[in-house]
Parts: sequence; structure tokens; C-alpha cells
Amino acid sequence: MNSARSGSGAGSTAGAGAGAVGANLLAVRSHNTALVLDLLRTAGPDGISRLELADRTGLTPQAVSKITARLREPGLVTEAGRRASTGGKPRTVLRLVPEAGHAVGVHLDRDELRVVLVDLTGTVVGERSAPLDLGAGAAVVVEGVAREVEALVGEAGDGDPARPTSAPLARLAPAPLAARGHLLGVGVALPGPLDHIHGVLHRVTGFPEWDGFPLRDALSRRLGVPVVVDKDTNAAALGLAVGGEGGAFAYLHLGTGLGAGLVIGGGVHRGARTGAGEFGHQVIQLDGPPCGCGNRGCIEALCLAAVARGELDEAARVLGAGAANLVGLLDIDLVLLGGRTVAADPEPFVRGVAAVLGERARREGAGEAAVPVRVASGGGRGVAEGAAQLLLGPLFGRADG
Repeated sequence: MNSARSGSGAGSTAGAGAGAVGANLLAVRSHNTALVLDLLRTAGPDGISRLELADRTGLTPQAVSKITARLREPGLVTEAGRRASTGGKPRTVLRLVPEAGHAVGVHLDRDELRVVLVDLTGTVVGERSAPLDLGAGAAVVVEGVAREVEALVGEAGDGDPARPTSAPLARLAPAPLAARGHLLGVGVALPGPLDHIHGVLHRVTGFPEWDGFPLRDALSRRLGVPVVVDKDTNAAALGLAVGGEGGAFAYLHLGTGLGAGLVIGGGVHRGARTGAGEFGHQVIQLDGPPCGCGNRGCIEALCLAAVARGELDEAARVLGAGAANLVGLLDIDLVLLGGRTVAADPEPFVRGVAAVLGERARREGAGEAAVPVRVASGGGRGVAEGAAQLLLGPLFGRADG
């Protein structure tokens, strides 16, 4: 078991911005609050004035004043000084207080568990990892996740008398916006397929015993905080979008399995049943080797077999064939590669996938307009950070969070 602290984290959010417009209606007050919070987060430590907030959101100055007053009560927002005005008295500048709230992100892989604690800006303030066997049974896995989360939150509370480490986790997580330093909840990302809405797992490839298990509810009962569950690839894609990755892109995750996270129109595309992005189970060789999903010739089976043989160029070629299918179907702007296998030796994967996409572009007469390929930011904890954004996203108006 490892424990580490880090100060790096996600950048500015892609939520509210110059084009975000609010409405002066009580019925959408939470929406307007999210717009204001997102602009405060984007402004960073330099802050933003109430008049600027009104201008950026389209809300009246009176509406902005009421919203910011509510946000200041629990300590989410504070004054950051004064700024010279073009006329009249200097404007008071407000900023978000990052440490006023936190979220936990959990990456539950087939053989490893990684847990991060992030503040409101997405900056990682604590991290733990431990080996874990996804096939050990639901009770063992849920307890292992719970203990790591409790340990991480306890470490973060060291030296803070307002958050004693001896307190149960539920006492460290009062109602949203109710207290400084509160815990919003826990986001869990793991291999699919699964039901994101209800937090229920389906037949995870290689682990059919998880089919139908209500992971969200089981973990929420154990920890006493809200829990959100999503596929690892969706969480990573969300983290990349929040971190500033724009346009339509596909995140391809090659680790113990192979999957994709899709961002289209600024939001994660999950599909009607959270089935989008089951990238690894495209059949590209009808008489190919059997796959754990029950089919033959799946891109995951072919790619992982090539990796096992040490033939990374062949693995990259197979991965490129799948990426070319995505580009042809969705006309995306960018392909990002991640996962432990890619991270161990990224160059052949970037080169190989780019070569396949380049050849496709030449066949179509696109010439130099091939879809670019590069390694995703975030490294080994990108999925866990994205899982934390499943909790932060709605707070800042990201409906796909």
C-alpha cells in the first residue's frame, strides 16, 4: 500500500464561460449558482468582480449579489481584494476557496485500486494506491475501497481540528454547501459495462460474478456519503474535458482491458444505457481468437495478445484500426491515448495509431488533415481524477458530470 501527496491537478473547467447565459428566475437558482461558481473557479486566485459576473452570466447585479452572499456564508467564496474601476469606487473582487469542499475519486481496476482527494479546483491534495483483486468478491472489494477512502480522508484531516481523524467518514461530509471543508462524495470509475444512472454493474469482462451488483448503493451505505459510479474511460474523458481538452475527441484506454471515452459537443457521450465506448469489443477478425466477452476477434483480445507477445507495433496497428473506425463513424477532432500499457512505452502506440489514421486520411484525399494522436494528460491517476469530477461537475454546472 502506498500513500503520497501531490499538489498537481486539473486546470480550468470547460463549463460556464463567455457564452454561458443565466436566467433571473427562482426556479433555476441552482443553475445560476453553478454558473457563478464555475466562473469563480475559472478566474482562479485573482478572482472576479460581481459586475464582471453579471456581465458574463447575463444575470442582474442584484441576482449576482444574492448568489455570492449565499456562497460566502458556508465559506465557498471570499473577498480577494479590490480592483481599480474605470469610474466610481474600486470594485471588490471575489474568489473561490478551493479548500472549502473536496471530492474523492476512485479508480477500481481489475488488479489495483487508486484513490485521490481533490479540492474544488480539481487539485489533488492526497493520494493512495493498493493492490486489489476484482475477482475476490463484492464484499471484499467494497470493504477494500471503503478502507482506502477512509484512510485518505483521515490523512487529509491530520492537523485540522475541524476535521478530526477519529470521526466517522459521514461526519466529515455534512450536507452540500453546509460547512467549510465538507466532502461532496465519492466517484468510482471501473471497467464496464455498467448502468451509470443506477450505479449497477453488468457483466464486466472476465468477472461475470459482478453482473447486477448495486455498487453505488452498497458503497454509499458503507461510507455514509453520496457515491457516483461510471466507466473508467468515461471518467477519464470527463477529467480531460474539464481540464481544458476541447472539441470532439476519443480517449482510448489500454491497460488490463481496452475501452474508449467519447466527448462530443463538450459532454461525455454515454449513450442511452451507458453502452457507448465499448471500444474494445469491436469484432475486426471474424475467425480471430476468443475474447472474454464471448465473441471472437475483438480488438481488445487482439491488442492485448500482441502486447503479451511484446509486439507493441502490432498492438498499435490493431489499436489504430479501431481508432480509424471511430474517426470514420464520428468524425472526431482528436485521439488521446492512455492507460498503463500506453504509459509504459507511449512512443510506439502514438506512432502506430497515427500511421493508420494518416493512411486513412490519404486514401480519402485529406492529405495532411489526418486526425492528430497524442498521449492524454493525467498519467496513471487520470481515471481517478476524472472520477472525482463526477462529483464536482454538477456543482459547477456540468450536466455530464
